[in-house]
Amino acid sequence: MIERYSSPEMTRVWTDQRRYETWLQVELAACEAMEEEGLVPAGTAAKVRERARVDAARILEIERETRHDVIAFLSAVEESAGEPARWLHYGMTSSDVLDTAFALQLRQACDILLDDMDGLMAVLARRAKEHRDTPVIGRSHGIHAEPTSLGLVFASFHAEMRRSRARLEGARTEVSFGKIAGAVGNYANLPPSVELLALASLGLQPETVATQVVARDRHAELFCTLALVAAGVERMAVTVRHWQRTEVGEAEEHFGGGQKGSSAMPHKRNPILSENLTGLARLVRNYAPSALENIALWHERDISHSSVERVVAPDATVALDFALRRLTRLMDGLVIKPEAMARNLERTGGLVFSEAVMLALVESGLPRQGAYRIVQRCAMASLEGGGDFRSLLESDPEVAARLGEQGIAAAFDLQHHLRHVPFVLERAGLLDGSDT
Repeated sequence: MIERYSSPEMTRVWTDQRRYETWLQVELAACEAMEEEGLVPAGTAAKVRERARVDAARILEIERETRHDVIAFLSAVEESAGEPARWLHYGMTSSDVLDTAFALQLRQACDILLDDMDGLMAVLARRAKEHRDTPVIGRSHGIHAEPTSLGLVFASFHAEMRRSRARLEGARTEVSFGKIAGAVGNYANLPPSVELLALASLGLQPETVATQVVARDRHAELFCTLALVAAGVERMAVTVRHWQRTEVGEAEEHFGGGQKGSSAMPHKRNPILSENLTGLARLVRNYAPSALENIALWHERDISHSSVERVVAPDATVALDFALRRLTRLMDGLVIKPEAMARNLERTGGLVFSEAVMLALVESGLPRQGAYRIVQRCAMASLEGGGDFRSLLESDPEVAARLGEQGIAAAFDLQHHLRHVPFVLERAGLLDGSDT
């Protein structure tokens, strides 16, 4: 991922230096397990740990000759650690190191993303409670529907992100599997006890039935989960983009002092952060199909997955980490405009209360479809310039006879639509009983 969309914390997970350090961590864990099983001389791992120097530049230099990354790594470690390093990798194959280290890196990346999501959820929870009583027009198909609470909008975002967080926790567990089972996963030259001891020291589980690699459906689950998180990011982003439209104006991204919106038009304040998030979300989602394609490897293993993972693992996690942090700042500083929301609620002249009128007519004894036709007739007349919706209802003989002025007024009660908001927020875990 390019530096523009990267945080130092997540980028460090995927550096060459960190990767090789993690490989050495796996090799030493395996060596210590072999010592316990009496397969290599006691004290070997300690000597290697003391002497070995991980030099990414040197490893890459050797790889240019060997054209094999693990051999280059082992050669460089032997240069610094000397004779004891000959016991490293005993009975192992490259994927024992690569896949086990990959699990550790993915787990580190997941931990960063989980922290990111916690930060975002805290902001969304605060905004949901802050705006539980702020009325806003709800929309379906982009068209005014009925009044709702802005707090519910933020609560919906929070609930989705909480579900995604739970999915990511599960995916983190699914990728926390390694293998030290040899060339085709049948422990030909190492007993299973070495794998159990080594992986336990790393906090990992052994692959249930390994081939030469850890099964790639585990990794695909993670990248599909990242795609779902990204989809949630975009849902919030497009909502902000709509709110900031000139014709809507209900909220806008914070516009800093000295910020410029357009090279040509000095008046512009554009939703650039949410537009950027839309693009990053598309990027992250499009890594999921590549991970799914990696599942079907030839027989015990080929390396068609390797080049894919070298790209998608850092890029997807780095991009999503950046997106979550940017979205958190956006939502934290989002400028809410209740006055504009109130104006938009009045924009249709009360048409948003049409269902309440219809239900009142049903309660008065009219069949539902008959009530619907009466209310729709008045609504369509209002939309086509025939007058104010409420006035049309009041002048309609059948509506007036059944509901009267007081009954019609009751159907236009805004608070009627907000009365259960505390209940929903409490169910979402954002309020307790004392808040309602």
